[in-house]
Amino acid sequence: MAENTVDFWFDPTCPWCWMTSRWIKEVETQRDVAVTWHPFSLAVLNEGRDLDPDYRKHIDNTWGPARVATAVAEQYGQEKLDELYTALGEQIHHQKNKEGTYFEKAIEVALAEVGLPTELAQVAFTEEYDEQMRASTSAGLDSAGGDDIGVPLMSINGVTFFGPVMSPAPTGEEAAKVFDGAVALASYPGFFELKRPRKVGPIFNTEK
Repeated sequence: MAENTVDFWFDPTCPWCWMTSRWIKEVETQRDVAVTWHPFSLAVLNEGRDLDPDYRKHIDNTWGPARVATAVAEQYGQEKLDELYTALGEQIHHQKNKEGTYFEKAIEVALAEVGLPTELAQVAFTEEYDEQMRASTSAGLDSAGGDDIGVPLMSINGVTFFGPVMSPAPTGEEAAKVFDGAVALASYPGFFELKRPRKVGPIFNTEK
């Protein structure tokens, strides 16, 4: 059994979630940690909300990747879900492949890269896995205790919180030190929030 557990809820289209997930992937190489990935839908989170028109258009486009991630989780399990998220993130955030109504070009490339049927990209246009996607999204929010947050959303040893938000994602021993700090904060029942204004946008490291 791993020394620490992490449950990580992600929407593949969120750049901040992507940054935090790459930190967790780095932590996997530095610490004894078991990570479980969970699809999360920003489209579901923002249903019925009064949003800026441009942001509403973006949110409406995010259905596809979350739907396909959910389908892969249901059909193929954690290993392939992990691989798909990495491939999707590379396409969406590094290659800026945002073609199509629901990011379907990025989805097709990512599916092919991880050896999954590209036909799964059609799930982006259906509600076939929406029940499971909504349940996964709700599970993350319920674990955190409210719906006034989004992603990155993670649970460390059973304690769920939004974040951490970081740019760029730390690597090597620095990633491990940051994780140790997060574990320490999560271990204190009275800890709820630690925040400061962002001064930079997402800084994507090009090295894999």
